[in-house]
Amino acid sequence: MPRRETPEINGGSMADIAFLLLIFFLVTTTMDVDTGILRQLPPIPDVQQEKTDIDIKERNIFVVLINAQDKLLVENRFMKVEDLREATKEFIRNELNKETLPEKEPKFIEELNKEIMVPKGVISLQNDRGTSYGIYIEVQNELVAAYNEIRNEAAFEYFGKRSFEDLTENQQEAIKKIYPQRISEAEPKNIGDR
Repeated sequence: MPRRETPEINGGSMADIAFLLLIFFLVTTTMDVDTGILRQLPPIPDVQQEKTDIDIKERNIFVVLINAQDKLLVENRFMKVEDLREATKEFIRNELNKETLPEKEPKFIEELNKEIMVPKGVISLQNDRGTSYGIYIEVQNELVAAYNEIRNEAAFEYFGKRSFEDLTENQQEAIKKIYPQRISEAEPKNIGDR
């Protein structure tokens, strides 16, 4: 009896199938996109524009410093990142019109059809070149969260809505005029070594 040989499997199309599977997975897979901090950069200054120094009163500036050891110094005192949001909210609001917190100026808000006392405060953020990216982002998040919470409270106070996001575009503009987000970031410096 003759010996039967096992038939060979045609492997010529295996490369084609593997290639098609590779393309399928590349097309259907979603890639994680890193998100950054949403900031609008100032416009490029005109070449012919004169440099002018703007005089801002010390009480209108909320100074936040981060050193190379990731320590937070707020208004010349050490602070935990967890406490930054409340301190920022107190500065921005200045509900009791304290002399140590920012001045307020009357501003007519068209959308509300009345004059509101608007704080003139600016948050000045500066970090060391050795500051870790993680703590920098944490501080940024706390500062922005303070503005978001205040705007949510204002949305409820002026329009009866629970969230700033629930407002119409005109209503949002009114709240932004009352509480404009003013965060000034200085260029990092070499203050201390790690």
